Amino acid sequence: MATKIAVLDDYQGCAKQFYDKLDPAKFAVSYFPDTLLPYKVAPREVQDELVRRLEPFDVISSMRERTPFPAELLQRLPNLKLLLTSGVRNKAIDLPACAARGIPVAGATDTHAGPTDSTTEHAVAMILGLARGLAANDAAVKAGQWQSSGFATGLGGRVFGVLGLGRLGAAVARVMHLALGMRVVAWSANLTQDAADDQARRAGLPVEGPDGVKTFRAVSREELFGTADVVSVHLVLSDRTRGIVGAQDLARMKPTAFFVNTSRGPLVVERDLLDVLKAGRIRGAALDVFDLEPLPLDSEWRDAQWGKNGTSQVLVTPHMGYVEETSIAGFYRKQVANLERWVAGESLETLLT
Repeated sequence: MATKIAVLDDYQGCAKQFYDKLDPAKFAVSYFPDTLLPYKVAPREVQDELVRRLEPFDVISSMRERTPFPAELLQRLPNLKLLLTSGVRNKAIDLPACAARGIPVAGATDTHAGPTDSTTEHAVAMILGLARGLAANDAAVKAGQWQSSGFATGLGGRVFGVLGLGRLGAAVARVMHLALGMRVVAWSANLTQDAADDQARRAGLPVEGPDGVKTFRAVSREELFGTADVVSVHLVLSDRTRGIVGAQDLARMKPTAFFVNTSRGPLVVERDLLDVLKAGRIRGAALDVFDLEPLPLDSEWRDAQWGKNGTSQVLVTPHMGYVEETSIAGFYRKQVANLERWVAGESLETLLT
């Protein structure tokens, strides 16, 4: 009997070029490009629909964090024997629950080979797009208007605030510092100046500029939000960081400042951010990530009136930070290779459980 495989949430239809090469006598592949509501937040009828969809399959191919697999869902999938995912970690999969069931979870490394990664490039694009008003001006011109969207904001020499100076935060800060001469300040719960200096060195930057000022300057949380012209979030989502940015932080931001989140929506208290932007208390926000994805059709973030009637400018993209063709294709290519190893009884690469 053929192994039954479900490929979930492949919005661009990239997986077919790899999965369709499998021997149809050995593998029966089904594609589900539409993401249902996450099991834990969905009403019972949607939970049951998700179970009916997935219950027949031996193998599930998932794209990282689009469809979560909590223990409750895994318990209702008795036929599941292998779970494939993209990336080298997936916090949306309950790995202990998989291990208890004897379900291996295999990831796939990113094949992007450039000097910067996709998320870094997307974060920089969103910062510049927001500051220059690209989306608002594009929409205005296409609607027959001309220079009707206000002034652009120059960022050269201004302060770039990095919330989380890890690999991605340091990579974005490096670009903004080198390209625009922005002064970088950084904060996270355990960041020291020595650690910030180490990140500058890893980024190929001097620890200090000619003026003796630190290239990446570790500051207090209060100073970062109070002085930065751009605050960019680059933290890993965990129980400790969930909701770490709230009303008190946002209230410290300058009215001319921008807030950018390309990491994870739940790092920010969404209602607090919405309230600040609706009141126009900062210049704008650029968001690639949200509490619930895909965004519901009635989401306030989908409102076309942002930037009007005293509200802040809002630039939104549908979690595109890692959606680069080379990377996504590489994920699916490696998933198929892992699937063939598993069927052949060979060890799996990038095993998460």
